Amino acid sequence: MNQLPTDPPPIKPAISVPKGAPRGTNSSNGSTPSKAHLAYREGSIFQRRVNGNWQMILQHGGIRRKLSLETPLKPAAAARARDTYLAVITNGWDAALAQLKPEKRGNASRTEATVGEFMAELRLKADLKPRTLEGYAVAFRAIVADIFGLDAGKEKFDHRGGGHARWCERIHAVRLDAITPERVQAWKRAFIARAGDDPVRLRSARTSFNSYLRRAKSLFAPRAVKHLALALPSPLPFAGIAFEPRQSGRYRSSIDAGELTRAALAELAEEDPPVLLAFLLALGAGLRRIEIDRLEWAAFRWQENVIRIEPTRYFEPKTEHSSGDVQIDPELISVFRGYAALAGSNFVIEGPQADGYWDQYRAKEVFERLSAWLRKHGVTARKPIHELRKEFGSMINRKHGLSAASDQLRHSGIATTAACYIDRPRKATSGLGALLRKGKKIARMPDLTAADPKKPLDVFHTLKFRFAKTMPGIPHFYVVRSTKNNAEYEALSERIAKEGVLETWKDGKQYRYWYDPAGRWKYWEIHPVINRARA
Repeated sequence: MNQLPTDPPPIKPAISVPKGAPRGTNSSNGSTPSKAHLAYREGSIFQRRVNGNWQMILQHGGIRRKLSLETPLKPAAAARARDTYLAVITNGWDAALAQLKPEKRGNASRTEATVGEFMAELRLKADLKPRTLEGYAVAFRAIVADIFGLDAGKEKFDHRGGGHARWCERIHAVRLDAITPERVQAWKRAFIARAGDDPVRLRSARTSFNSYLRRAKSLFAPRAVKHLALALPSPLPFAGIAFEPRQSGRYRSSIDAGELTRAALAELAEEDPPVLLAFLLALGAGLRRIEIDRLEWAAFRWQENVIRIEPTRYFEPKTEHSSGDVQIDPELISVFRGYAALAGSNFVIEGPQADGYWDQYRAKEVFERLSAWLRKHGVTARKPIHELRKEFGSMINRKHGLSAASDQLRHSGIATTAACYIDRPRKATSGLGALLRKGKKIARMPDLTAADPKKPLDVFHTLKFRFAKTMPGIPHFYVVRSTKNNAEYEALSERIAKEGVLETWKDGKQYRYWYDPAGRWKYWEIHPVINRARA
């Protein structure tokens, strides 16, 4: 039978050759051998890698499967492929597979496994970090709850009162084989349809869906399930579910880092030092929230102006590339040195202590206060603290280039840095503007105050001037250029440039001031900010 002694035993069909199956071969006269012949099987099997086990693809009864032949030896694999073929067409798929993989017969009682049993076995056997596994599980539970209408409202957030545990119990009782690709696809369409026709909401919905699918699908990846004993449904819940087109995640800066830092120093240095330290670590060193939370004073290399991110008793970096040295400004290291001299804890952000590694943020309340402060000062991103890390990367890129930004952010490659963390990596224009500098004015700006010269210049409705609290010695108001006020900002900027007069400031610098016709305000521009003060 062309069988080697060390190979797996061949699968013997219930009858030697079924009625209607191909018999014999015509290979002697040069014609194509039948599918039951070794010569045919030797030509139809394949290897995915050199010296790997041979595999076959077999279709019968409308079902097509790829099967491992459990041997790297081609003659033995061909014999096993022939026997498998005969067993399937004789006894059907179920009986043939039971004979092909007898070691899995004992799991037949586990085919009705639930979500809870699946998750419990993953925690025991999967090669996943606990934090990573929980992140995947959160997405999977959200999808299952949405599919089966198990949303418990606010109760699912009640961790202390047991509401969250009761919600999880209902989800964990769902059988895995009930989560079919058809149901997942229907959920996908409903999830995205909830965004309606609003392009902004559709973009957000597609991004959220991709995040849910990527994390939940990772629970069923080969590296996660290869050690599990329970049988998984076939097809798997997310088989054939396509991701939505990736939405651009490029960072677009809306932060005035200098103004924000001055405000933080003025408002937080005495009132809330932990929030100030967290702010400086995020914007001045680009640290992630978990890195800020677990950072110890021992991580500072004072003489080198460096913060070293590395594994500690309390902290494990996100990836191997996340370890490294972050170079910071000498002035910033001096600020941290001053706080270190007064520290009452080994952690930079003081908070609850622990004997070892733990899952929750120690400085959760500090981060909540910092997020609230950032939103108060115009940082509207969904994750305002992470926005500071992106701004840090953009500042490094503008000054030192993309490679330096990637190194400082400790990414595995510059692709991630360029795609998500860098604002305006290149500044390029067509050069057409040079042709428009001289000659006849194309469009004359209307005189917005001609009708009533006594009326102050408040007609620029989108220019929301704010009082500069960080400079009480020079009382004035300011507005920062943004996408919302761009048109009116440009109009006022043009008026300052064309009708303003040069005046010398205290430090000897000259600025162009424009006085509104009512005589109440004077305006001057320090791009991208327009200031105004009482005339």
